[in-house]
Amino acid sequence: MARKKEFKYRGYTFEELINMSLEDLSKLLPSRQRRSLKRGLTPEQKKLLRKIRLAKKGKYKKPIRTHSRDMVILPEMVGMMIYVHNGKEFVPVQIREEMIGHYIGEFALTRKRVQHGSPGVGATRSSMFVAIK
Repeated sequence: MARKKEFKYRGYTFEELINMSLEDLSKLLPSRQRRSLKRGLTPEQKKLLRKIRLAKKGKYKKPIRTHSRDMVILPEMVGMMIYVHNGKEFVPVQIREEMIGHYIGEFALTRKRVQHGSPGVGATRSSMFVAIK
């Protein structure tokens, strides 16, 4: 029976990532995410992080909803269900270990996939002469 492979991010285990400071963690992230963390968190991002920390302790009971799609996923967010706004509604996003270093907004799609149906009456030249019941 195959055992589950241990998660590692750039050679560090999940436990090591959780114990790292934000500054040390940012050195492991890609340049865009590193720069956004280096500039500091926006007030909305700080509010989201505060809610996540309270929810981890069990003091925040409501679902965590956010418009802050530009928040970098940090190790302390893993395991949380965060509802991210996609422009129309809040989409549930379950944060997993593999998502560390990505933006939250990447997992809440803003565009709907086009699903073409059958053509209606008047859609083609030949359907002009079909009797409508």
